[in-house]
Amino acid sequence: MRRDVFTADHEAFRELVRDVVAKEVVPHYTEWERAGRLPRAFFEQLGSLGLLGMAIPEEHGGGGRPDYRYNVVLQEEAARALVTLGTVRTQLDVVLPYFLAYADAEQRKRWFPGLASGKLLTAIAMTEPGTGSDLAGIRTTAVRDGDTYVLNGAKTFITGGLLADLVIVVARTSSDPEDRRAGLTLLVVEDGMPGFTRGRILDKLGIKVQDTVELAFDDVRVPLANRLGEEGGAFAYLGHNLPQERMTVAVGSVAQARAALDATLAYVKERKVFGTPVASFQNTKFELAAVAAEVEAAQAMLDRAVLELVDGRLSGADAAKVKLFCTEMQARAVDRCLQLFGGYGYMLEYPIARLYADARITRIYAGTSEVMKVIVAKSLGL
Repeated sequence: MRRDVFTADHEAFRELVRDVVAKEVVPHYTEWERAGRLPRAFFEQLGSLGLLGMAIPEEHGGGGRPDYRYNVVLQEEAARALVTLGTVRTQLDVVLPYFLAYADAEQRKRWFPGLASGKLLTAIAMTEPGTGSDLAGIRTTAVRDGDTYVLNGAKTFITGGLLADLVIVVARTSSDPEDRRAGLTLLVVEDGMPGFTRGRILDKLGIKVQDTVELAFDDVRVPLANRLGEEGGAFAYLGHNLPQERMTVAVGSVAQARAALDATLAYVKERKVFGTPVASFQNTKFELAAVAAEVEAAQAMLDRAVLELVDGRLSGADAAKVKLFCTEMQARAVDRCLQLFGGYGYMLEYPIARLYADARITRIYAGTSEVMKVIVAKSLGL
């Protein structure tokens, strides 16, 4: 089906990304997976090509084009090559929007050039050992002491936390028993601040190339100059960016489901069972026809939401619908595709196995499917 989402500029950007992924990612991807991270030099390479700073103002070394569709292209081209650049995606789609929206003039001058060049890597620390989707339950504290905050607490499941130079930490600066959402503040912790430590790389089921770590803060003194936005305003800030965060997951889900379909189509045409190509069996045809229909339905829903997000009209409830549908579709599609590989589908040397493992997290992070249903139900007046 024809997609009316991208302009000629986006397609030119796509050609650049496709070339970079083919030459600079695919040959090294297995090595990066074993290391459990993307190398810092790769971010600097992306920065030198202008791929990390499209949304950053030109006066700070960026492209001056805050258009989410460039981020979509980056995800789609990674999936097309059967790889994922999760840490890059997190930096661009999840973390950078907070800097763009809430950094003051001094912070922009201090941080934006490094963000655009790939010399400053970022992470955002929301999730805690006892809190997941319930951000109002955050217990990490930051107590004001003169022109600093004294930060204490622990965070877990932090994407990109291993190499991050700047970590946006969600901390509780005041407590109101009547309103658990009040009193949350965003503080930027910098690499090397005394009391800031990183734990081991967590061993995940999938997305192995994406480092995920635990972070600890023990009396870390964070300067007032490192606060993003107003004290106590974090819950509203987090809610403002959630539609894009959830869209980012949906974009990856649809792109990876399409990649699974393409890989399976190629495999069943070559693989023979009882002397006959697997593609010739009616069950194969029916299964892949069903997957193709689901992928196209999800793509149409997603594309409409992308345009609404770019126009600033995408509601939180609609973003939840898109994430719910696209991630659940991905799970069904990749599972059906893997089945057609037979025993080979369970072998990690085949990309379908990695796509299967990587798909499982999409129904959990950025809000579980159950939380998405709660949001949608509220929008229905239930």
